[in-house]
Amino acid sequence: VQLVESGGGSVQPGGSLRLSCEASGFTFSNVAMTWARQVAGKGLESVCHINNDHSTFYISSVKGRFIISRDNANKMVYLHMTSLQHEDTAVYYCVKGAIIGSNLDRDPAYWGQGTQVTVSS
Repeated sequence: VQLVESGGGSVQPGGSLRLSCEASGFTFSNVAMTWARQVAGKGLESVCHINNDHSTFYISSVKGRFIISRDNANKMVYLHMTSLQHEDTAVYYCVKGAIIGSNLDRDPAYWGQGTQVTVSS
């Protein structure tokens, strides 16, 4: 399994970013995919996931602001983030599988290396 995130960066409050994750090494279309994040000094938390039928789940703090999508043909998963807030500053990870919760353990076998998102004025 290999997951490579990209698209992170710095943005002002209220701005937008789109994260991308390129997957390889497994049958992507059969598997749910999750975006998780870690705020500095805090535990890992799931943000949203998308199932293989394209159904989605979001935590309440990002619902209506973030959209997860997938492109099975190109083995990509995306996170379109809008109305970004200071509290969204974190390292964002792409994860194989559907994960819900906080204080997660990062298993390198199923998690990418992460991409930093910084929301700052």
